[in-house]
Amino acid sequence: MSESTKAKMNVIVVKDRLEGGQQGYQVFKEAYENGAKVYGLATGSTPVTTYDAIIKSDLDFSQMTSINLDEYVGLEPTHPQSYHYFMQTHLFDQKPFAQSYVPNGMNADAADEMARYDQIIADNPIDLQILGLGQNGHIGFNEPGTDPAMGTHKVTLTESTIKANARFFEHETDVPRYAYSMGIASIMKSHQILLEAYGEEKAAAVKAMIEGPVTTDVPASFLQNHNHVTVILDEASASLLTK
Repeated sequence: MSESTKAKMNVIVVKDRLEGGQQGYQVFKEAYENGAKVYGLATGSTPVTTYDAIIKSDLDFSQMTSINLDEYVGLEPTHPQSYHYFMQTHLFDQKPFAQSYVPNGMNADAADEMARYDQIIADNPIDLQILGLGQNGHIGFNEPGTDPAMGTHKVTLTESTIKANARFFEHETDVPRYAYSMGIASIMKSHQILLEAYGEEKAAAVKAMIEGPVTTDVPASFLQNHNHVTVILDEASASLLTK
């Protein structure tokens, strides 16, 4: 896609992830005040400061719906490293939603789980989707090479993603090798997208996402084709962007 036809992302550069969380909260607040009812949520360390700011706010999600991006295959919802557990401890215990959907990592029938989750997304169009960014350019667990037309799918995690997630487990061998993930096509259907990325280790992926070609080598680059994307970066993650 030529540069001239790319949708322009709204890029906000902040001092650190704490300030980024405040900016992320403002995006949520504006969407909320504009009538957003369905929120696509992400896990990992990146959105935590945004969730912390939401928890401290007076926003009430008790009539709202949340749909999570992904979940490890094979982890019970009560497992401390499952994304069910993450969302409970980092948001839902303090700010419950009327309905919260997370892929069922214990469903051994991948086709059934993929169809179930695609139907949930179809029935609850996402107003605001929050994303993190992998060092290899992944969003959700959509790794390089993922077909952008795919909906929910079972993913074989790359070695770089496994290594990045190993810090959350006692042994690297404990890290799940598969996950269910919302697809790029699912993400792109969201009315609005908020992506946050922090740290120097994300700088190359940020540059490729914003300034590089739209390519399956960098799944996040497909966000260039969306017409309502806000990107929040700290100075380190924004360090390679063209000034």
